[in-house]
Amino acid sequence: MQRMRRLLPGVLLLAFAGALPAAKSLEIYFIDVEGGQATLFVAASGESLLVDTGWGGFNGRDAGRIAAAAKSAGMKKIDYLVITHYHEDHVGGVRQLAAKLPIVTFVDHGPDVETGQDPQAIFQAYEEFRAKGQHILARPGDTIPVKDLQVQVVSAAGEVISAPGEANPSCSAFREQAADASENAQSIGLLISFGDFRMADLGDLTWNKEFGLVCPNNKIGHVNLFLASHHGLDTSNSPQLVDALRPRVAIVNNGARKGGSPETWQTLHDAPGLEDIWQLHYAVGAPKDHNSADPYIANIDEICQGMWLRVTAQKDGSFTVYNSRNKYQKNYP
Repeated sequence: MQRMRRLLPGVLLLAFAGALPAAKSLEIYFIDVEGGQATLFVAASGESLLVDTGWGGFNGRDAGRIAAAAKSAGMKKIDYLVITHYHEDHVGGVRQLAAKLPIVTFVDHGPDVETGQDPQAIFQAYEEFRAKGQHILARPGDTIPVKDLQVQVVSAAGEVISAPGEANPSCSAFREQAADASENAQSIGLLISFGDFRMADLGDLTWNKEFGLVCPNNKIGHVNLFLASHHGLDTSNSPQLVDALRPRVAIVNNGARKGGSPETWQTLHDAPGLEDIWQLHYAVGAPKDHNSADPYIANIDEICQGMWLRVTAQKDGSFTVYNSRNKYQKNYP
């Protein structure tokens, strides 16, 4: 039976840890779902958090890639599945994934704001599987109770966290884009912390909604790792956001022909303190000088084998990025 609960802001609920022995690191798998999102976190406790499930269809391609990454990580279930929003490239793979791995708890922002036959069908299909597990309705300021991780919701259902933060001097240059009434603007955004290691994943949160997170004050602070929003499209990833986060490394979960826009790549490249940009795909529509070098790209060819990037993070803030295609890895002390 479905059980739905709301989390109190800032409260960490402890759940039963998995049977695996505790590790000393956090592992994050950035799974290639070809222009969607599927990011798997494996905490030091052995508990797992998956953000989105990629596309449905494609003969179960994305669910198979998620299951393969979970197997590599020693995971036999998904403890928490966060659905950032209800577009097919983020929620479409739920049914196929549930057939491969048990999903214990579903986390989402509430009802779909989009109307019409297709959005309604996608949401109803998700609801059907959500009813088989536990359900958390996430709101800004809530904490998702993954043991040995601090997972704070910073945006959800069109709202952002309320926090003082430090003044962001770049806000005066901000220019609004057209208002976004789609599910993208409803995205659940997460700040994931493991000791001194901090990562931001804002789903497909769009340009104007980002503004409230970092302007006039930066409510998130600096991060070590930033998953570029909205697959690296230039309807997200404003300079105000990227400069405020000041990541050492950015990862772009683009497809060969979706995301990875030259404008966003340049914004990331120019961000203060940024050392490297890693990509899930070579962006066919961007020039070579707005793609990263070969070692930093998981999939070079448009027709690919779905290779992933993996980050291994330590509590002191150090981390390593590993490319499964070419076995290249780089340490960030």
